[in-house]
Amino acid sequence: MYVVTDDRHSLFYRKLRVQLQAAGVSLVDAAADSTATLSILRDETDQRVLSVSARNVPTEYEVFYTIEYAIDGASQRLLDARMLTGTRDYTYDPELVLGKSHEEELMREAIADDLVRIVLKQISRL
Repeated sequence: MYVVTDDRHSLFYRKLRVQLQAAGVSLVDAAADSTATLSILRDETDQRVLSVSARNVPTEYEVFYTIEYAIDGASQRLLDARMLTGTRDYTYDPELVLGKSHEEELMREAIADDLVRIVLKQISRL
């Protein structure tokens, strides 16, 4: 399988490669050498404010990760473009900035793991 993406350093892409290889999928470096191409069309993550205090200070955030992907075979599209979004929310305390930053990163990784599992399940059905 050949994987096409604009960002080869994204969390989702790195986790996907590891899981594909663990599942025994042979990954190649050129589309010409593959029997299928997985195209990652969108790979974005960010956070947004969910609630604020009476003093207009954020008290809750939502972390989200959105991907869009499609799979093509040698001569036909095997899976049309699909978009997936995973979300998690957490409370924010301005006195615990470092801990909350770490919590946010762990949530982002958990969301990416969930998205990878969903994509692998779709691939296994082909």
